Amino acid sequence: MGAMKTPGVYIVEKSAFPNSAVEVATAVPAFIGYTEIAINGSVSLLNKPFRITSMAEFHAFFGGAPTPLFALPEVADGEEPALVCGEKKVVVKQTSVPFTLYYQMLMFFGNGGGPCYIVSVGDYKAEEISADALKAGIATLLKEQEPTMVLCPEAVGLKDKELCFSVQTAMLSHCGYDMRNRIAILDVYDGFKDRKDPTGDVVLEFREKIGSSFLDFGSAYYPWLNTSIVQDRDLSFLNFDPETLKALLDEELKKRPEDKQPLIKEQIDKLGTEMDAIQRDTLNKTLMQISPIYNGVLKETRRILNLLAPSASMAGIYTMVDNTRGVWKAPANISVNSVISPAVNITNEEQEDLNVPLSGKAINAIRAFVGEGIKVWGARTLDGNSLDWRYINVRRTMIMLEESIKNASRAYVFDPNVAATWINLKSMIQNFLNGIWKRGGLAGASPEDAFSVHVGLGDTMTPEDILEGILRVTVLVAIVRPAEFIEITFQQQMQKS
Repeated sequence: MGAMKTPGVYIVEKSAFPNSAVEVATAVPAFIGYTEIAINGSVSLLNKPFRITSMAEFHAFFGGAPTPLFALPEVADGEEPALVCGEKKVVVKQTSVPFTLYYQMLMFFGNGGGPCYIVSVGDYKAEEISADALKAGIATLLKEQEPTMVLCPEAVGLKDKELCFSVQTAMLSHCGYDMRNRIAILDVYDGFKDRKDPTGDVVLEFREKIGSSFLDFGSAYYPWLNTSIVQDRDLSFLNFDPETLKALLDEELKKRPEDKQPLIKEQIDKLGTEMDAIQRDTLNKTLMQISPIYNGVLKETRRILNLLAPSASMAGIYTMVDNTRGVWKAPANISVNSVISPAVNITNEEQEDLNVPLSGKAINAIRAFVGEGIKVWGARTLDGNSLDWRYINVRRTMIMLEESIKNASRAYVFDPNVAATWINLKSMIQNFLNGIWKRGGLAGASPEDAFSVHVGLGDTMTPEDILEGILRVTVLVAIVRPAEFIEITFQQQMQKS
């Protein structure tokens, strides 16, 4: 207060308690990809990170699902056909650009997802997925402090796998070098293939191409998932070239009794003609009732669209675990929702190299267990050889502690660099860490075992530091690590009675 010059009573209030540190949000992913629209009223959201909290908001600002198009090319002799109809042997092949962000968002919210950011880098009119566009989308997150995860689930849809790896290394660089307050969740390119596939080992290739920088800020999952996101009602004859579909159905018609052929032919001939919504729906239901091959085509199409990379599902699981158990709980031994099966079944022996490879680039497995369902069965970062940053929850807990204390300490910038400030700062950090310890976020039977805070002249600072305006604080924390391997010893003993 100012100098007292007028006689009277003056009130002086003194703070009895130090400032408090507020725990930052830990589960706010940022998704980068293509959407139907990107608009908020009359304002474009293209290449602008935009926060949403539900699928309803995604529909409002970014639109709905793409309309995938498929072809039915005939296969040559010796090739494995997806469908056989009389003399025709065909496969179902997607001809449109594989935009999957919409389906991935359904998986995210279906597995416990909450608030997130969307960066739309283009619409469904794009002729292909662009690696440069995805990288530009990553760069837009530089000014956003809230996101704690970065995902580009459509990167695996790039035609050139080398471009996919370039996007993923850019994600790691963004998380571990530019920001250092978020992690990247990566997908294995062609992760629906078995590691013994004749075209090559997809996991080995991922490890070789991902580089060796900032691996502790990334995690990866294998294999892809056969989901139940796309249903029968989402598909119809509109997803196919009408002439090709007609030719296939005409082949099936030849096997029908002659007296029924005219009625069925009448339905087939409607394909490619102009119809309103009710007529299209009626024709689709009629074809499903009278044509087994049509049902087979739709089933195969649904299987292709439902084969999704697991990163968005994992972001949802991270969010759910953070909200129910805390960021210090490893996001593993958790069931994955809306999943029918993993694209590849993995045994214990096959997981050994995924989990503990010589390179340290651990790939977390998603496995099916009899009677338990589909579970995430790994909790390691890509830096598996590091004792400090081997586990995902350790890295994410440390990010949370660092950001929370950093934000709270900003209140002391330009305060006098003296003992009173040091005590206040130390008390604030100790109170915050004590609260985390009580909730199970730090290891130790007592607070003294779980953490310690050091600040002061002769402890963390020299006289030169004070002259230069530097206040140094050292915080030591014992982070909770998961019980990844549980050993139970059995031994026989002598009969006692």
